[in-house]
Amino acid sequence: MTLPLAPPIAPALALTRRELPTGEDYSYEIKLDGFRCIAFVDGQEVYLQSRGSRPLLRYFPELTFPSGRYVLDGEIVIRDESGRERFDSLQERLHPAQSRVQLLSAQIPATFVAFDLLAREDEALLERPFAERRAALERLLEGAEFVDAPVELMPATSDPDRARVWLGEAEGAIAKLNSAAYEPGKRTGMFKVKRVRTIDAIVAGWRPGKDEGTVGALILALYDGPELRVVGHCSGLTAAEKRRLVSFLAPLQTGERGSADPSRWSSGRDLEWVALRPELVVEIDFDHVSGGRIRHGAKLRRWREDKPARECTYDQLQ
Repeated sequence: MTLPLAPPIAPALALTRRELPTGEDYSYEIKLDGFRCIAFVDGQEVYLQSRGSRPLLRYFPELTFPSGRYVLDGEIVIRDESGRERFDSLQERLHPAQSRVQLLSAQIPATFVAFDLLAREDEALLERPFAERRAALERLLEGAEFVDAPVELMPATSDPDRARVWLGEAEGAIAKLNSAAYEPGKRTGMFKVKRVRTIDAIVAGWRPGKDEGTVGALILALYDGPELRVVGHCSGLTAAEKRRLVSFLAPLQTGERGSADPSRWSSGRDLEWVALRPELVVEIDFDHVSGGRIRHGAKLRRWREDKPARECTYDQLQ
């Protein structure tokens, strides 16, 4: 490739904030649930780089880019029939068998959503303000050659109220300083606010902590019809709570315990677990569901002594 930028490039990153920053210098985007990707296009040659600097094109052969000389920063997503991103479907695509990759590329095709233009022709744009890079990106993607390509322009707005709507509907929102340059690998000029959801869940078991005589995590479950279905875990407990919970949970132990039981507790990992009678209810915060499970560890908000376990149903995750 003869582009002014060559892989690997560490993508610019965002700082986490509890609330969206506001001001005349900010632009807002939707926070997607996909794979971060930098696309290098030089004529007919394409190279897709992951956030961790690994090649991605092998796993997404359907991602074709119009001929030209440009470098895009964006995200690879797969959507379901309702238009929601499906991170678990993306993970399915990382398969060692090329025949499987080809099959899935037809069954669950991916899309590249572009949100920044890092280079065009012989010019690197990293030092240009984001507002200029965004305008150049819009002009590029308006070209007729992009009409049928699996490449989309990231929706953007200068209205913080619109961005707050995305906080309730999508995975969250991103705020970018229009005056900011693109600094690879650094968290400057860009901020993310994640969508936080709250549900009531049953404590169906626990996992021992690293220190002896402590609880490391609570195993969470919900009723899906008559079936009690494990949906994730809750960690991040205080040191005092980890010690207290051992005796507090002891009367509810069923006597069932073990390790390496991916069908129920460990999701494929070799983790010890202790089962409990489904009687205790907790209110938890979390930010994402994938494949029917809470993808990141949930945060304990409070115990719900007033809530019957049978009312903790799986439809809360819908």
